[in-house]
Amino acid sequence: MIELNSFKDLTIEDLEAVVLKGEAIEISKESIKHVEDSFNFLSSFAKDKIIYGVNTGFGPMAQYKVQDEDQIALQYNLIRSHAAGAGDRIDDISVKAAMMVRLSAISKGFSGIHPSTIFLLRDMINHGICPFIPKHGGVGASGDLVQLAHLALTMIGEGKVSYKGEIRSSAEVFKEVGLEPIVVRTREGLSLINGTSVMTGIGAINVLKAGRLYEWCICSTAMMNEIVGSFDDYFSKELNGVKKHRGQMQVAEELTKILSSSKLISRREEHFYKEAKGQKVKEFDRKVQEFYSLRCATQILGPVYDTIGNAAEVVENELNSVSDNPIIDHKNSNVYHGGNFHGDYISLEMDKLKLAVTRMSMLSERQLAFLFNPHLNKLLPPFINFGTLGLNLGMQGIQFTATSTVAENQMLSNSMYVHSISTNNDNQDIVSMGTNSAQICKNVIENAYQVQAIHFMGLVQAIDYLKIADKLSGRTAKAYKAIRAMVPVFIQDQPKYEEIAAIGAYLYNNKFE
Repeated sequence: MIELNSFKDLTIEDLEAVVLKGEAIEISKESIKHVEDSFNFLSSFAKDKIIYGVNTGFGPMAQYKVQDEDQIALQYNLIRSHAAGAGDRIDDISVKAAMMVRLSAISKGFSGIHPSTIFLLRDMINHGICPFIPKHGGVGASGDLVQLAHLALTMIGEGKVSYKGEIRSSAEVFKEVGLEPIVVRTREGLSLINGTSVMTGIGAINVLKAGRLYEWCICSTAMMNEIVGSFDDYFSKELNGVKKHRGQMQVAEELTKILSSSKLISRREEHFYKEAKGQKVKEFDRKVQEFYSLRCATQILGPVYDTIGNAAEVVENELNSVSDNPIIDHKNSNVYHGGNFHGDYISLEMDKLKLAVTRMSMLSERQLAFLFNPHLNKLLPPFINFGTLGLNLGMQGIQFTATSTVAENQMLSNSMYVHSISTNNDNQDIVSMGTNSAQICKNVIENAYQVQAIHFMGLVQAIDYLKIADKLSGRTAKAYKAIRAMVPVFIQDQPKYEEIAAIGAYLYNNKFE
């Protein structure tokens, strides 16, 4: 059970527990009390004052006063008018993550909403009821207005939800599980749709999956170094320690630990530092230094590690933030207007994260190209072909897929953060595009897993060709066995698309141990 508590921040791991592992979520008594106090304060405070979104119009129409008798209708109109998304629906995992982020924000007692709102959202999460939310619509400035309007639409008993694998009407599912739609009392409509919850929810899953991909990339890089018998100084503490970057040192330390039990890693002292008097060698039998995709792994993956860590910090901060407008401060008996709904933090971090993930996919593709090219590796047949050269093609076909997918990642890595377009009659004259940034980052991560899956298929084939499986380190051997269980050694040409999908799913859903 994960508890929302006003005095304790949630972690990305808490979100993972609820969204990916199915743990229930509960709201603490302290949070419920804050929500109740905030609602009661706003109900009284707003009676003789002008409060945005309570007794005014929205956006550029905030200059219009809304009469008392129309204030409830105003909230319903806001939800219905902004439920205007388009395109494919956002997947249930991302939606559930967004719901949890929204629940976290409105449970802190700064929204002025009735407690029934947080109870319904909690119950929807625990029952696995996910609103139907289209991908397109949000500009990430007043938060995820359009996407969150589809969430709010279900909470008033309208719209559609995904439940047990089916798309059904909200009213029908609520009736089936015994839930009641909320009844708007003050500003429930505005509070539900005004925030960064969709971009933050997707961003949290992105951080989790990017971190897992990084670990698999460390694994595949370790395997690459084993296959070629790399020198251990590439990832030594002494070499990497003279560069003052935390990430580089972390990568070096991880590779050292992984490869400590390997029987394939070389020591430079034994090959090039021994005296060789009388020898007249013009060309060395082995490479003095490997290609950059091998010996520069710590320098390449170090910034990736740092970027993922920074993204995790920013996403976690946003997860525990209040992104409403206005902010209802019942403790100080005041209401503050501003722009906490602006999604710049998430937008910029998702742009940076997708750059780091694209870089990982590029590294995997370059290492794969090394494995497939006998002129480079001087160890393996073309495309690690176990069959008859010319007649059989080996893994030639899957390289095209890796190359194509990396090229798509490179294109998708263009920034959304700087692509602001003024909208809302120029009221929203600079916007974050955070929702788009998070969703594109998600696409990049999923693409990178496909490339990593292809890379692992090549790695295990190379290991078997060289007959070195018994010399791998303990951890790389475990990964080798897991991949080999899905893709047996092959000699004859066969379709590989199902195996790529199987390996990709395994990597996506399992950690490198």
